Amino acid sequence: MLKLIIPSLTLIPTIWLSSPKRLWTDSYFMATAMAIISLTMFWSMSPSIWSYNNLYISLDDLSAPLVCLSCWLLPLMILASQNHIQTQDLSKQRLYISFLTLLQVLLILAFTMNNLVSFFIMFEATLLPTLIIITRWGSQKERLQAGKYFMLYTLVGSLPLLVALMIMQNHSFSLSLLNLTLMQTFDPNSYSDLIWWVACFMAFLVKMPMYSTHLWLPKAHVEAPIAGSMVLAAVLLKLGGYGMMRMAPLMPHTSLQMSPLFIILSLWGAVMTSLICLRQTDIKALIAYSSVGHMGLVISGILSQTPLGINGALVLMFMHGLTSSALFCLAYTNYERSHSRTLILARGLQTLLPLMTAWWFACSLANMALPPLPSAVAELSIILAMFSWSQWTLALLGAAMLLVAGYSLYLFLVIQRGPLPLHSKSIPPSHTREHLLMSLHIIPMILLTIKPELIFGWST
Repeated sequence: MLKLIIPSLTLIPTIWLSSPKRLWTDSYFMATAMAIISLTMFWSMSPSIWSYNNLYISLDDLSAPLVCLSCWLLPLMILASQNHIQTQDLSKQRLYISFLTLLQVLLILAFTMNNLVSFFIMFEATLLPTLIIITRWGSQKERLQAGKYFMLYTLVGSLPLLVALMIMQNHSFSLSLLNLTLMQTFDPNSYSDLIWWVACFMAFLVKMPMYSTHLWLPKAHVEAPIAGSMVLAAVLLKLGGYGMMRMAPLMPHTSLQMSPLFIILSLWGAVMTSLICLRQTDIKALIAYSSVGHMGLVISGILSQTPLGINGALVLMFMHGLTSSALFCLAYTNYERSHSRTLILARGLQTLLPLMTAWWFACSLANMALPPLPSAVAELSIILAMFSWSQWTLALLGAAMLLVAGYSLYLFLVIQRGPLPLHSKSIPPSHTREHLLMSLHIIPMILLTIKPELIFGWST
């Protein structure tokens, strides 16, 4: 793991020492080199459960895909931000890239810490660079309110988790994941155990977020710059799912007792947020609400506590990271040209930007989990897990998947088809940088379709 952490840390002084002309080039190529190095984790995993194991850092088949996703996203964020950040002062450009790099380091540490206290520290530390990126480089005055929502929801949800970890330390005398998986922490019949379970999972359910704790997410997405939206949707939401996957096996009996309420609320939230997407007029808000719906399926898959559900949740998280990041990039390319996020003002772009239409079509199909993409197999796995848990969940799952297909096609058709507005006839053409950015989102999806075993099979 040091081959990723040390180069990431050395990237920060490189950013501040690079010449102004080579700042973005040097940052991009160093971040790309780290992303390529991270891909070796897929093939270097040992047959045992953990690898790269020491007192502080460990890696397994659950954390390896998420670490690779975090590393893969940094060069994409640098590439997407170059056009609008390079017009600012040089010191602000260096500071912006430095915060993105620091966020990647904290995410790598959060996904690889084998001690729950260390994981909690890194889980909370990701709040600071994300908050600065949203409030400093957001485009509107509402970014301060969005940052306030993001901070308050995260901190209030995380405080019970800290208390629960202290209680666990007093009972089990260890917070190492290597030890806790081999012992039973609490009496599964006590009421304090149920309260502890809720306290642990509340921080992760807010981070996902689950429906009813999701109000911070649309505000943060809409007001954040392009890199902030990408990292929020692609990686930071996955911290919640990762924490749930780590904590649920520690108390399997309590998870089975408490999960029905949260599964029903998550599936209901997937339907409700999909209905909200159908009446959205803001492109970024629509994509943000769609993330809440997809995370509802992920939560239900994790809480089912079955190999099918957990595998489907992991694959859906990974594929959603690539898909939602690509959709936010496409939304920002439209915003750069039309200077508006309103759907009706960006219609008819197929005649002006036909290649961008192809990227929009591919990402819309990926968002609705079209076969043979791994996300389609992941959703089918979650459906099977939910159907074996209760047959009545099929109605909510079917409605959610139907609505996802509906608003994905609605988003594509409204933006690309229809009459072209007069103000859109003089927009600049698409650039090679934007096509490269979209290619680097789509190619991993195609490669994972060819070799899906890289992210399947963790819980087995």
